[in-house]
Amino acid sequence: MSRIGKKPIEIPSGVEVKLDGNVITAKGPKGTESVTFRDEVKVSVVDNHIVVEPNSDDRKTNAMHGLFRTLIANAIHGVSQGFEKKLEIVGVGYRANMEGSNLNMALGYSHPVVIVPPAGITLSVEANTKITVKGSNKQTVGDVAAFIRSKRPPEVYKGKGVKYEGEYIRRKAGKAGKK
Repeated sequence: MSRIGKKPIEIPSGVEVKLDGNVITAKGPKGTESVTFRDEVKVSVVDNHIVVEPNSDDRKTNAMHGLFRTLIANAIHGVSQGFEKKLEIVGVGYRANMEGSNLNMALGYSHPVVIVPPAGITLSVEANTKITVKGSNKQTVGDVAAFIRSKRPPEVYKGKGVKYEGEYIRRKAGKAGKK
C-alpha cells in the first residue's frame, strides 16, 4: 500500500469539497479545482478529512493510490493557499515589465518577448528582473514558469538568461587561450 496514499487530507476552513462520482471538486478563496480519479481508488469525505483507499492490492493500483491522493491534496492546497514560482533574469539589458496582464521581456533578441498568461495564472514583476507566477493549479503554474524560462534558458559560460530563483547554474571555464 502506498505510504503517501495512507495519509488523510485535511480540509482547511473556507474550502468546500464536493464528491460526485469519480470527480472531486474543491472550491476556496483562490478558485475552484477539480480532480477526476480512476476506478482503482475509492475517495470518501469523512468528517473534515478526505480519505483515499485502493480497491485492490496490485502494483498499478498502489501507484494510482499515491498519485490521486497527491493530486487531490494539491487541489486542496491550491484553492486555499495557491502556488507560486519565482524566476530571475540575469544579464545586461535583460529586463521584464508588465503591460496590462501580459508579460513583456527584453531578452537580447531583436524583438520583445510577450507572454500572455492562461486563465487562472497571475504574473507580476518586481525590480525589472524578478518574475512571480501565481495560480491555484500546481501543474499550470509550473508549465507557465517553464515556458517563460524556455524563452532564454541560462547559458553555461556567463549564466545569462531566465532561471528559477535559487537554481544553481553549472559554469564552464571557456577557452584557456595560448600561452
